[in-house]
Amino acid sequence: MYKVNEDIRKATTLPASFYRDKTTFYKATDRLLSSSWQLIGDDDLFAENINSVPFIFYNKILNEPLLLIKQNDGAVQCLSNVCTHRGNLLIDKPGKHNKLLCGYHGRRFGLDGNFEQMPEFEKAEDFPRACDSLAKIETQTWEQFIFINLNPSFDFKNLAESLNERVGFLPISSFIKSTERSKEYKVNAHWALYCDNYLEGFHIPFVHPALNQAVEYSTYETVLYDYCNLQIGYAKDDTETFDLPEGHPDYGKNVAAYYYWVFPNLMLNFYPWGLSVNIVRPIDHQTTNVSFISYVYDETKIDSSAGALLDKVEMEDEEVVQGVQKGIQSRYYNTGRFSPTREQGVHHFHRLIAEIIREN
Repeated sequence: MYKVNEDIRKATTLPASFYRDKTTFYKATDRLLSSSWQLIGDDDLFAENINSVPFIFYNKILNEPLLLIKQNDGAVQCLSNVCTHRGNLLIDKPGKHNKLLCGYHGRRFGLDGNFEQMPEFEKAEDFPRACDSLAKIETQTWEQFIFINLNPSFDFKNLAESLNERVGFLPISSFIKSTERSKEYKVNAHWALYCDNYLEGFHIPFVHPALNQAVEYSTYETVLYDYCNLQIGYAKDDTETFDLPEGHPDYGKNVAAYYYWVFPNLMLNFYPWGLSVNIVRPIDHQTTNVSFISYVYDETKIDSSAGALLDKVEMEDEEVVQGVQKGIQSRYYNTGRFSPTREQGVHHFHRLIAEIIREN
């Protein structure tokens, strides 16, 4: 059982066993991913003549077959992709469907997932039941982004409000995805170590010399919300800043970047040029895939922004995180302490992990 003191001045980090143990990895990661809002994609999933997109939710960890459906009114709903008769997968590739028809025995569902018809069941008693319809997965959208949650532990509305507080003034829905600026990285470390590193600017002067020239370390700020937090990087020298409207919480300040982390494994990094979405996908207890997906708002500002050298910063982060992965294998390391002034985000993350695991 994990417990992290709510007082950061007294708290210790999660024990090394959390990161080292293979059994703990699968149990804990299942609980954390299944009870949090997960970004699945954006409106581009539904290209012309596509209204249904099947996918496996965290293959090899949760292995949950799901189906995103764009309803006739434009709303997006996530459904179970498993027929309630004998468990066959309903849809195996993206396409256009008016009904969901199982190819095994002909059970039919509406696009809303509700059971409609089944051959040879006229004599079945107490049929159909509610469970003969497809399970509906909690689905929400923010701007063009689609989120799902298998077992919600917190309200999406609160998350959206936390994001809109600082970046709601931006025309995010018109940001354009850039495939040439988007990349995939394989990190040889536990996924939570990658998040630990992201959640503090403490390491910037030591690990990121170029970024340290763009943001003012002495004024670097962390803002905590219930299930997300925000790091604010203020500009140094000629670094590009946001043109903040009157009434904005940071109006009059030279903000170079808003780094949002959404519990437990999503980063939304806003720069004057646009947005870098980072999705941290666990593979096993010592391997992680990180997707960098770029959405450009003003390409002319990229070279002069704090996010100009994303690949370089990522390589520096990976080197140190992989070093920690090796270090925590030591028999001489168990837990560490938090810097009360610089590691509020990591402390927040560890407290949420401990809380979710205890509750489940």
